[in-house]
Amino acid sequence: MSSITKQGLKVVVIGGGSSYTPELVEGFIKRYNEMPIRELWLVDIEEGRHKLEIVGQLAKRMVEQAGLPIDVHLTLNRREAIAGADFVTTQMRVGLLEARRRDEHIPIKHGVIGQETTGPGGMLKALRTVPVILDICRDIEELAPNAWMLNFTNPAGIVTEAVLKHSKVRTVGLCNSPINFQKFLAKQYGVTEREVLPEFVGINHLHWITAAYVNGEDKLQEMIGGGKDYSATNVTAFDWDADFLRSLGALPTYYLRYFYMKDTMFAEMKESLEKDGTRADVVSRVEEELFELYKDVNLNEKPKQLEKRGGAFYSEAALNLMHSLYTDRRDIQTLNVRNGGIIDFLPEDASIEVNCVVTAQGPVPLPLQRVPEHIKGLLHAVKTYESLTIEAAVTGDRGIALQAMVHHPLVPSVSVAKTLLGEMLEANEKYLPHFFKG
Repeated sequence: MSSITKQGLKVVVIGGGSSYTPELVEGFIKRYNEMPIRELWLVDIEEGRHKLEIVGQLAKRMVEQAGLPIDVHLTLNRREAIAGADFVTTQMRVGLLEARRRDEHIPIKHGVIGQETTGPGGMLKALRTVPVILDICRDIEELAPNAWMLNFTNPAGIVTEAVLKHSKVRTVGLCNSPINFQKFLAKQYGVTEREVLPEFVGINHLHWITAAYVNGEDKLQEMIGGGKDYSATNVTAFDWDADFLRSLGALPTYYLRYFYMKDTMFAEMKESLEKDGTRADVVSRVEEELFELYKDVNLNEKPKQLEKRGGAFYSEAALNLMHSLYTDRRDIQTLNVRNGGIIDFLPEDASIEVNCVVTAQGPVPLPLQRVPEHIKGLLHAVKTYESLTIEAAVTGDRGIALQAMVHHPLVPSVSVAKTLLGEMLEANEKYLPHFFKG
């Protein structure tokens, strides 16, 4: 059984004022009989106080409607929340949506893809986020040393690797991309999710599906031949080139469109920026609508409009992981964990995104059946950029940051990298003081 033996769980949500929180609360309510939560602490910062209050009151109404004895606490005092916690989930955005808007707008202006977790935008999000996450980890080490930290904060792979390298906190990174594909696969073949098992090879937002088992039979070649496609809400669907897929021998995740279809994706982003803004602008409008709904004192359930936000099945992925760690369920989930030699050409201390058996002691990554030769170069290049980004985030070293920016495959030259880095650091000075010493 799990090392968590006390009566009822204490769960902390860092970034509790997020528009995603009602989905998480809905998941806690549905799973209450298998995983009884005694206390749910929603934590935010001063700038998020208004949203925390709105979301927190909705969370309380949802719990009351369900008739469950869960105490919901709203606080700006992170240490009070973390003390004695069993699970800490992180879903934060350092710099709020305004910072995301800059992450997307500035690269596009310089002819480079501007995206929240990929390329220069993802790098700046990581530089802002890693120091804050590591600060939270210090609190967990001191006040809740046995807690599990479930990290949803993007870029999830980089953040998870930073925690694995620079803290003692037991952490697992997760993303809703794998669970989305699992549901897609089950739906395509008219079976339950328990009857499918895709194999994922790669790192967060850069993985390939190298097998797609349906009742024990690998359907991958059939899927590649049939050109079946799927997409997340926040990534536009384009058809993959059939010849490319067949010779690749794998299905790329939708985020790989930024690498394999740079011209198409950039053109679409540029057009969006000129017409009605980037994804950050869209999310901003969706959030305004959501928070207006959340304010309704008669609302006591997650509103349907939350699906537009782009985090489909986020709570299901989080709850699956929490439940398996709590009950030692030993099922298979796709998670961000320490490599430890599973992908032999990446560093042992790198974070990778692969299938794992989830035990009470933590996820155990499964050996991979095959890693297609053609994906190794891109995987290694992006992982090198990620490791350099973590080093830059921790040290505030501009030279290392420049190397990270230059070696990202989406950045075309040293001169563009220097321009982007200078402009984007300047725009984020408030959140990156260690880059501006002396």
